[in-house]
Amino acid sequence: MSEQIDNLLHEVRRFPPSAEFVANAVAQPEIYAEAKADRLAFWATQARELLHWHKPFTRTLDWSEAPVAKWFDDGELNVAYNCLDRHVLAGNGDRVALYWEGEPGDTATFTYAELTAEVKRAANVLIKHGIESGDRVAIYMPMIPEAVIAMLAIARVGAVHSVVFGGFSADSLRSRIDDAQAKIVVTADGGWRKGKVFPLKPTVDAALAADPTGTGAPSTVEHVLVVKRGDNDVTWKAGRDLWWHEELASVDAEHVALGFPAEHPLFILYTSGTTGRPKGILHTSGGYLTQSAFTHKNVFDLHPESDVYWCTADVGWITGHTYVVYAPLANGATQLLFEGTPDSPHPGRWWELIEKYKVTILYTAPTAIRSFMKLGRQIPEKFDLSSIRVLGSVGEPINPEAWIWYHDVIGGGKAPILDTWWQTETGAIMVAALPGISTLKPGSAQVPIPGIDLEIIDEHGVIQPHNSGGLLVIAEPWPSMLRGIWGDPERFKETYWEKFGAKYFAGDGARYDHDGDVWLLGRVDDVMNVSGHRLSTAEIESSLVSNQMVAESAVVGAADETTGQSVVAFVILKSSHIGDMSEADAVALLRKHVSDQIGAIARPSRIYIVAELPKTRSGKIMRRLLQDVAEGREIGDTQTLTDTTVLQTISAQVRGD
Repeated sequence: MSEQIDNLLHEVRRFPPSAEFVANAVAQPEIYAEAKADRLAFWATQARELLHWHKPFTRTLDWSEAPVAKWFDDGELNVAYNCLDRHVLAGNGDRVALYWEGEPGDTATFTYAELTAEVKRAANVLIKHGIESGDRVAIYMPMIPEAVIAMLAIARVGAVHSVVFGGFSADSLRSRIDDAQAKIVVTADGGWRKGKVFPLKPTVDAALAADPTGTGAPSTVEHVLVVKRGDNDVTWKAGRDLWWHEELASVDAEHVALGFPAEHPLFILYTSGTTGRPKGILHTSGGYLTQSAFTHKNVFDLHPESDVYWCTADVGWITGHTYVVYAPLANGATQLLFEGTPDSPHPGRWWELIEKYKVTILYTAPTAIRSFMKLGRQIPEKFDLSSIRVLGSVGEPINPEAWIWYHDVIGGGKAPILDTWWQTETGAIMVAALPGISTLKPGSAQVPIPGIDLEIIDEHGVIQPHNSGGLLVIAEPWPSMLRGIWGDPERFKETYWEKFGAKYFAGDGARYDHDGDVWLLGRVDDVMNVSGHRLSTAEIESSLVSNQMVAESAVVGAADETTGQSVVAFVILKSSHIGDMSEADAVALLRKHVSDQIGAIARPSRIYIVAELPKTRSGKIMRRLLQDVAEGREIGDTQTLTDTTVLQTISAQVRGD
């Protein structure tokens, strides 16, 4: 059996940058040669040019205790100072840092001077209640400005934040609070979602009352800071619970940001869908902020004096940490925050916001793009999207047809699309084209960021040639890399480093094309073994979505006595094509379409036409659960799903109920 991941789908469309874009691009072609000539000197230059150091560093990298890296470790900086104070001191205090729009339509604007003032007060509140350098603080918030303010205030005093996505259950929240031993929880009474207030404070109350270990151990939380957002009724525990606005009014306005070592912990972020003990990914300060700022500036061609940037991610995920909070503010950017969902109160809300705030850079997930495709281009075409000049994609590989739709409908046929690959563990973007340099290929993340040493290898560690697929690894340490799993160094080594020693194994499959560009094939767990062929679910999904009637698809491998695994697809049709033909005819047409495009080996044995796919709140399709359904097994953990009824409906359909 071949150990390679077969690549059978080929994309030939190409999009070079316009002469106008090239003339004004931030990144210039020589950046690659500079990084290749001396990788460590390159990163040292970025750290010095992009950040303010309270104490300059003299050492760039210490890898003597691999796999734990130390970047710029004899230097000192303050992450919040880099995101706030220095911009005010440079004369940019009046520049807008945040435009915020709540789901009901309420708004707020914070300049850099105003945001700095809020963070200083919030830092003093934390100090008032005993938070010191190294202490952990949990955040369980909607997408409101106070979530960003809380993160920056925690960083400012040298504490460590653990942001828990506001859709997680009380048990999930408590397990993360206990693992980090958090002393304070910052939350809100509630937040707006799809026209209703969803409660948050009651979930915190339930989490702190619960005893998941069964030992009778009390929670480590001493105080709960509560932002008044939803105006929903909440219970109150005197002495523990404190109103955010009252606490801010009770403290001094001034706070001096002290420098902390570059390897000082910045945050713990627990990966979603964990079972057993939560897996808390630990990131530190100097290296993380360096690569975050560098990638944000160069990948998105950021011109902070004129751009309005919008990353649609929630702060509860790594994309929200890096590309909503830290990188844009470190770069002095103006950005939009939005509390709500794309379809509330109407399906054109995102495009309405782009028109209103004249957004120039949009960074979102392929699942969102495919959802818009399903509804049809007539919705975004009602709005003026001419301000858009750069588009980004994050979360999973973007299939070529979604790329083309995004480019043509949202980008007006002119905005470059940067398909980015990275993970919670990598901290910042690792693979992406640079828009003023690269000729873009729909569906390909293309090339490692300058200064990143990436390889595609087989199971034995042999680097694969062009036109071959395998396992994606990172061969050399990088500045924003995770520094461990909180409280579990052995698990850190076993999870990421055991397979290939000094090379980080990402858990993803990838392939090189004939030019040596990188195409992501999804999680290795999602690679199917069909009659001895290792097929990527991502390629078959791309083939299905390339059919004009398909908006989105998810493919899984189901156990099969004859072929090892068989291909099972779940497909959403575009609203404009529903009813064009019978379901049986649509299934037959799509099976033939995949066979024609990729080959008979990839033809799905079963295709189910569904209304929705099971997704997490971050927009990722839960293929693991679909595989449970396809194989008739008991369905696994569903707590991270946006809507569990979607899975119940699909299960009934597969069973033939």
